[in-house]
Amino acid sequence: MKNEYFISGFCHITTEEVSVNGTVILKNKTTDFDAFLKNIYQLKELNYPKFFKMDSLSKLTFLGAEILLKKEAIPSETPKNIALLFSNKSSSLETDRKHQKSIQSESEFYPSPAVFVYTLPNIGMGEVAIRHQLQTENAFFVFEQFQAEFLQKYTVSLLQEKKCEHVLCGWTEVDGETRHGFFYLVSQNGKMPHTKQNIQNLYTQR
Repeated sequence: MKNEYFISGFCHITTEEVSVNGTVILKNKTTDFDAFLKNIYQLKELNYPKFFKMDSLSKLTFLGAEILLKKEAIPSETPKNIALLFSNKSSSLETDRKHQKSIQSESEFYPSPAVFVYTLPNIGMGEVAIRHQLQTENAFFVFEQFQAEFLQKYTVSLLQEKKCEHVLCGWTEVDGETRHGFFYLVSQNGKMPHTKQNIQNLYTQR
């Protein structure tokens, strides 16, 4: 059976650099990942003040989506046509630790609401939906490792069931020294077939 769907674009954000479709667009010259994310924000000339209140996981998710959706020029008049499918290994564990630390702090009677907001991994996905006014399917899964086959099959089911025309997929892992965002866009247009092997190959290109 002929493959009906294609990967039209992909993006990596790591502690070293940002690349789009295999081309590096920004090198990290800092040792602070949040500072690097701010540099990406400034490079793309974004205007979304809420970005600065997000945790690292949400910032990473937000920027990956921003880069790809603008690069591939998805029509803004069809917000219901883009589904979101994200995953990672550590959920929101890094922010959970900060929240737990604030609860246990003797100097702070109340834990920080600003931190508590981000103690779910899908909050970053929600920020993307708000930013781009997306009103379609979205899901966030937690796996021990990147699952190309699962993402491929889930994406195809969304497209075949006509629940969307595009699917933005992402792996957004933020925990300890590990910081890696991998994003790719799937639709009926493109040159690279949307296969498990191609997804896995793109994921390892970092």
